[in-house]
Formats: sequence, C-alpha cells, structure tokens
Amino acid sequence: MLERGSGVDPFTKSFALLLVLLNPFIMSIYLIDLVRGTDARTFARALLLAGSGSYVVFVTFAVAGDSLFTDVLQVRFVSFLIFGGVTFLLIGVRLILVGGTPIPSLRATSNELPGSIAVPFLIGPGTVSASVLAGSRLEANAAALAIGFALAVALLAIIVFKWIHDFVSNRNERLVRRYTEIAGRATALFTGSFAIEMILTGLETWLRTLPGPK
Repeated sequence: MLERGSGVDPFTKSFALLLVLLNPFIMSIYLIDLVRGTDARTFARALLLAGSGSYVVFVTFAVAGDSLFTDVLQVRFVSFLIFGGVTFLLIGVRLILVGGTPIPSLRATSNELPGSIAVPFLIGPGTVSASVLAGSRLEANAAALAIGFALAVALLAIIVFKWIHDFVSNRNERLVRRYTEIAGRATALFTGSFAIEMILTGLETWLRTLPGPK
C-alpha cells in the first residue's frame, strides 16, 4: 500500500513515508494564505494544536488498522484511497493550470485555525494510509513513536518556513510572491503524481478482491 520494497528497517520506512506525505515544502505552499495572514506566534500555536490533534488521529488509525474503516466507518479502505486520490488530482491540476495557492479562499479565526490546518492539510488520505501501514509494520509503541517523530519534524520545518517568509517578505515582497508562484507549480507535479498513485493502488486492491472467472 503506497510503498515499494527496500532493505530499510520498518521504523525508518514508516517515519520516512509519513514525512514525505507531510512534506513541509509542499505544506508551506498549501498554507501560504495562513502564513501571510497570521503572526508567527499565532501560526505556530495553531500549527502545534493541529499537530496534536492529528497525532491522536494517526495513532488511532495505526492501532485500529483497516478494521476501523470496515467495522466502524462501514467504508472500504480502497474507496478512501480512490476518493483521496481524486481530491489530490483536482488540487494538482488547479496548481498546474492556474498557479498560486491550492485553496486561496482559506480563511479562519484564531480559534478555527487548528481545525483548518488539521483537515485536510495534515489529516488526509495519504497520511492516514501511511499511519495504517505503520501500525501493520510495527508494534503500537514503535508506530506511535515513528508517527510522532515524522509529525514533529514536519511541523518544525513549517514553522521555520514561516519565520523565513516573514523575514524575507519585509524586505522583498515581490521575491516571495514569485517564489510562491514557481513553488506552487512545482508542487503540482508531486501532488498529481501521488494522486494517480493513490487511485491506481485503490483500483489494484479492489480488482484483487473481485472473484475470478469460473
């Protein structure tokens, strides 16, 4: 599920996969409206609160696994993968054709910021899938540690980006806007590719469940 074989140990693979999906470079582009519109302290506080809530969700899925979808949510996991892939694909196509930020209308009060960041930017089909995979590879404690480590690294990098953005924008706003435009289009390549990978993975998994010819 969203992985290829390698000789890396399961803990490192689980950490690396979630960190790639939480890619701070891409996330900073997704959150650029909030980066521009909030002060550093408010942004950092909201990001840490969003990360805390996301951590609970990720660990829950890591421990419960696929059964949380089939037994509790009454949804097949492949449906979750395909829908998430379609959502990512639409975002990627928009970034390629239009440029700018993926969701330019994103606005929230200080109390709403953690929720606006957590869903769909931190908690999404890709990160939930990676959490389920971490739980299948590792013991519960090790999976929780790998998830927490990846989340902490990603959030810290985004906060650092916010500080750099504020420092540079005070001196050269035009340069920052140009960087955002270029980075947004470059981000679309990863977003679109990962979206197709999720859709194909969901379809392949679904096809394997179909009965063979009699």
